[in-house]
Amino acid sequence: MNFNKIYALGLRHLYLIMNSFPRVLDLIYWPTVQIFLWGFISKFFTINSDYYSDTVGVILTAAILYDFLFRASISFNMMFLEEIWSRNFTNLFIAPIRIREIIASLTLTAIIRTLIGLVPAVLIAIPLFGVSVLKLGIPLIFLLIALYLFGITLGLLVTSGLLRYGPSFENIAWASLFFLAPLGCIYYPIEILPNSLQIVAKSLPLVHIFEEMRSILMNNSVSYINIFKSIMISVIYFIFGILVFYFSYFGAKKRGTLINMGE
Repeated sequence: MNFNKIYALGLRHLYLIMNSFPRVLDLIYWPTVQIFLWGFISKFFTINSDYYSDTVGVILTAAILYDFLFRASISFNMMFLEEIWSRNFTNLFIAPIRIREIIASLTLTAIIRTLIGLVPAVLIAIPLFGVSVLKLGIPLIFLLIALYLFGITLGLLVTSGLLRYGPSFENIAWASLFFLAPLGCIYYPIEILPNSLQIVAKSLPLVHIFEEMRSILMNNSVSYINIFKSIMISVIYFIFGILVFYFSYFGAKKRGTLINMGE
């Protein structure tokens, strides 16, 4: 793996972001709106709900973590779509760049896009609502790793669909996380789901991540076994996403559809 190529691919997308004010504004705008919306909802439930009355900002913290997942996935997808929209897709795949270098570049650069949008929103939440995700302590690092891996996995699966079905598949990029959100138990405990759906939900890392988040904030207890479980599930999904991406790429290459992708 050539790290110079990975750096060059990542630098191209960073130049696109940093030299375009509308792109930077778009990255910051939506997380900030989410913080305001869920901040006031969180404040309301803190005052009026017995379940959340002892802990300020449980819902807002969940919203921040979920937005981190959403931004990671969308950032990966958007950088891939940028190549299609700029008609650079064919050049990318005829250049002496390996698939694993493209994946590595998008994976590493996506975290920068994610942080550009999320950090200002997180900072706003501290003085405005008195809520900071840093209250989660050291476990926050591991929870973010699990979320990021799963977000990138969703990005890989969506881009695999783009390779297989073309740009018409891009709408799935926005729908994928909304489809999984009800099963992720982001804002409520898993006991709310029917028993049959609980079995499905437990196969996702999101349940373990957000259940542990609530346990830390509400009970002041940490289970590193659950955190480790969430990371391992995310890693398994990440490997699966890479395999699907390779399968879709070689399928598109065999069919000769790669050259028409950017048209």
